[in-house]
Amino acid sequence: MTGFDLVVRSRRTVTPEGERPAALAVRGEKIAALYDYTEPLTATEDIDLHDLALLPGLVDTHVHVNEPGRTHWEGFDSATRAAAAGGVTTIVDMPLNSLPPTVSAEALDVKLRAAEGQCHVDVGFWGGAVPGNVKDLAPLHERGVRGFKCFMSPSGVEEFPPLSAAELRLALEEIAGFGGLTVVHAEDPALLAEPGGPTYREFLDSRPGASERSAVEQVVRLAEETGARVHILHVSSADCLDVLEAAQARGVAVSAETCPHYLTLAAEQVPEGETTYKCCPPIRSEANRDLLWDGLARGVLSCVVSDHSPSTAELKVPDFAAAWGGIASLQLGLAAIWTEGARRGFGLEDVVRWMSTNPATLAEISGKGGLKVGNDADLVAFDPEADNLIDAARLHHKNPVTPYHGRTLKGAVLTTWLRGRPVDGSPHGRFLLGAH
Repeated sequence: MTGFDLVVRSRRTVTPEGERPAALAVRGEKIAALYDYTEPLTATEDIDLHDLALLPGLVDTHVHVNEPGRTHWEGFDSATRAAAAGGVTTIVDMPLNSLPPTVSAEALDVKLRAAEGQCHVDVGFWGGAVPGNVKDLAPLHERGVRGFKCFMSPSGVEEFPPLSAAELRLALEEIAGFGGLTVVHAEDPALLAEPGGPTYREFLDSRPGASERSAVEQVVRLAEETGARVHILHVSSADCLDVLEAAQARGVAVSAETCPHYLTLAAEQVPEGETTYKCCPPIRSEANRDLLWDGLARGVLSCVVSDHSPSTAELKVPDFAAAWGGIASLQLGLAAIWTEGARRGFGLEDVVRWMSTNPATLAEISGKGGLKVGNDADLVAFDPEADNLIDAARLHHKNPVTPYHGRTLKGAVLTTWLRGRPVDGSPHGRFLLGAH
């Protein structure tokens, strides 16, 4: 038998068929075979994880890298280091918060030049749909973006304005025409208000769950009318679940995601002035959180992704009306979801489905999302029993700003391999530009 480059053995190998003892064999950059755990094999390197878990690399399709233009908030080097440290081997970068935003093929070229040689994991890109750029959508699609992000309410940065209802219809018609995907920040601006003061309660009241539900209803209606394929980003309100479930049952091409902070944090826990918890849409009640978990268990919500939206500490002023809205958690999503998911009776195979398999399917990234023959050898050695005290200053995020600081999470990433090579500080990530 021809030898392998790498064999990784684990009694807790999480495969598409479930968790089992296995020996995973790698040749070149690909998973070549899966054998019984004790199978004698010839390999350049043979690693036995024993009772530690072997997972596929996670796929995080909602990451704001912010480079170029706001690289002091985050950048490709720091973001992809953080990703690898958290077991994420593929990210898809959002088109806003960088300057220029990725709303044309020329802007994508600027971003690619900025990212070149810095990526420790593989990186795909979303394009942006903004007022007046319908003509730019097909060229971006042809260049290989995974789909198009748009807002229905103000984005927080003036260079990425929201689409009106008429503009959203035009964008959906155009994107549907070439078979693309539209991912939508769904909050109805007519139901949003300015916070009445600096407290978290006032901020939360200014962005009610009804605003998400109304926006989702509008997106579903437009998807039915245009035949567009749509995905609802960062669902925070359980008010959306019945609308989504009914649309999915009717065959509407609509999917949805949520985020670790909506599944692990709650409004009742937010200390006054602690604006590391501020994000849009906001973290809601404990009862709402329970309903989101139920929606995830039923498959109404299919993906759990970070919406990593970092900023400098200076922008997180202790005033919920004035502070930048975004949660930094790219490195922490796996541990956060495993901590809460295990407590609720979910297994590692559930976490892998939500955080690897389904996001890869959503963004149509082939060769990712599961430990199966022919896929890239993106692997994670994970200790599911480790106690993990979070110190923001020790994270790879560029700025030590996260609501998880001081919390003890369950689970730690020990080693991450990208296409069969350990992520060891020497960038070997690639750009994932789709062939459309």
